[in-house]
Amino acid sequence: MALQICPKCKENSFTWFINGKTYLTSWSCFNCDYEAKQTVSDELVCENCEEKTKVKLKDRESEYWWCSNCNTTSEV
Repeated sequence: MALQICPKCKENSFTWFINGKTYLTSWSCFNCDYEAKQTVSDELVCENCEEKTKVKLKDRESEYWWCSNCNTTSEV
């Protein structure tokens, strides 16, 4: 499980785990304590980098698409 660039603080400290109760993927940042839930289990092809690494994340304030390969975000 490699660290990713956090969509909030932009540090290489974003990682995931599977929640045992809901079986949803949860993402959290060790640097800024940002947390988000992955709402779609399948990854989509990113329009920016053309890799199948785009997932939908939802936090307390918003829901958005995030690509773990090129670290871009876009509105749902």
